[in-house]
Amino acid sequence: MTGAGGMTVAETLRDAARALEPVSTTPRLDAELLMAHALGASRSDMLLRHSLDAVPDGFAPLLQRRLLGQPVAQIVGEQEFYGLSFAITPDVLIPRADSETLIEAAREALTGKPPSRILDCGTGPGTLLLAALSIWPQAQGIGIERSPAALAVALGNASRLGMATRADMQAGDWTMPGWADALGRFDLILANPPYVEDADPDLAPDVRAHEPAKALFAGADGLDAYRALVPQVPALLTPGGIALFEIGSRQAAAVTAIALAAGLIATLHSDLAGHPRALLFSKA
Repeated sequence: MTGAGGMTVAETLRDAARALEPVSTTPRLDAELLMAHALGASRSDMLLRHSLDAVPDGFAPLLQRRLLGQPVAQIVGEQEFYGLSFAITPDVLIPRADSETLIEAAREALTGKPPSRILDCGTGPGTLLLAALSIWPQAQGIGIERSPAALAVALGNASRLGMATRADMQAGDWTMPGWADALGRFDLILANPPYVEDADPDLAPDVRAHEPAKALFAGADGLDAYRALVPQVPALLTPGGIALFEIGSRQAAAVTAIALAAGLIATLHSDLAGHPRALLFSKA
């Protein structure tokens, strides 16, 4: 059964992908995700079973929002990360596949010695902490978040993923004195801090316009967050513990220098595209 004007889901996807080319690097995928959401189906189910269906009325307004630059994850309200589905709002940074580099690096480094306590500094929607807890079911974790709106999203994600009793999402700001006084020490510390230069010309316009600035920008050189947080890592690690921080692709040398000055050894990990993505810190 075709929709208005004889257009099927498959035909509409073709046209929508073409329309999205000026605003997206993944126009076909965006169109498919929006269509699946409008149909109330998974993407795979849509492609297998609904290609000849009528186009739902809800698709056009979703497409219009994407054409105006709003990220797909905000439009559909969720994003997958490390096999988990996270609820997403405009108050949180959208999880990206590149950040899975931190989880994979931690998994490799901690083979045979699973962590008991995990800390996520700036947890956002709970991305890194909940992904790590999904790997190590015996672990307990704390997620620190300074944004009340983002903290509410993290709490909701911990509940929906069945980890509310293991993930303690707390209000906190690691730029403030005393924020970690009562936290204790951790076997694994994770962080995807703000690291974008304030005037970065390469930042995608939809990211700049729609994702929270406090989760993105870190001063003129993008290093302010590392200067504040990295020197605090040694006091938070257990003996043999490690920390993994996401970095910008041009920041490895500068963040390594900050780590060395704090008495840490830094090991670089690249993402699947070969770009520098994370630094693993251990005590010297």
